[in-house]
Parts: sequence; structure tokens; C-alpha cells
Amino acid sequence: MKHRRGFNPLERMAAHRKALHRSMVTSLFRHERIRTTRAKALEIRRSAEKLITRAKEDTVHNRRLVSSRLFDEGIVAKLFTNIALRMKERNGGYTRIIKLGERAGDAAEVVILELVDYKLDTDGTAKKAKKKEAKARDKGKK
Repeated sequence: MKHRRGFNPLERMAAHRKALHRSMVTSLFRHERIRTTRAKALEIRRSAEKLITRAKEDTVHNRRLVSSRLFDEGIVAKLFTNIALRMKERNGGYTRIIKLGERAGDAAEVVILELVDYKLDTDGTAKKAKKKEAKARDKGKK
């Protein structure tokens, strides 16, 4: 039974688990979308949502608390100036988990953890494809 269990230790020692949380939350805020296992995503979601709630009120105290949990000061700035402002009207539920299926090697359930207002950049990939085609044509002309 899972009574009175506060969190999933993910079969890691405390220092390793803390480093894992810090790196994955930093990656989530940097890319706004990460691919991971379901167990990690559920734990990272808790940390990320607490940090976004802190960032909604921009004070020195909150900046210090958030920066103690993240690796990169640039990401802290992005969280306070960009992400928190987009989430200002929401009262929680800043992330979503999308199931992808099972991993081939160990059958671990793989998911995508992303911010709710994440927009998939389909135009950027089309522009990159056009650039590649143009480069290929230029090489063919020479």
C-alpha cells in the first residue's frame, strides 16, 4: 500500500534524486517539452508546478528560492519574465503529460511532459527543410 508515502524516490539516493529533479526541471523550462518515463514525469511535474507558482509573484525572495532549485540563471530569468507571465491567469495545472507507449528496451512507459500552452513549431521545420533544399540546389549548380 502507498499510504503516507510523500514522493516516489525513483530508486535513487537523495543527492542523485535532487540532481535529477534540478536537471529535468531546467530542461523542461528551457525546451518547454521533454520526453521521459512516466514515473519521472509525475515527480518532475510536482517540482515544476511549484516553481511556476513561485515565479508568478516576482520578488527577490521568490527569485532566490527558484534559483536554488535550478541550474541556469538564464532559465530563472525566462521563468519569471516569460513562462510565469503566460501562466498568470491559471490557478495550477501548468503542465500536461502525453502518453507515447512503452520503450522497446525495458518496456518503461514513455511520456511527453510539456507546458500547457506549448505550441509545436511546425513552421520552423518547414523553413529548415526549404533551406536544405536551397543549399542542395546551390551545390548542384556549382
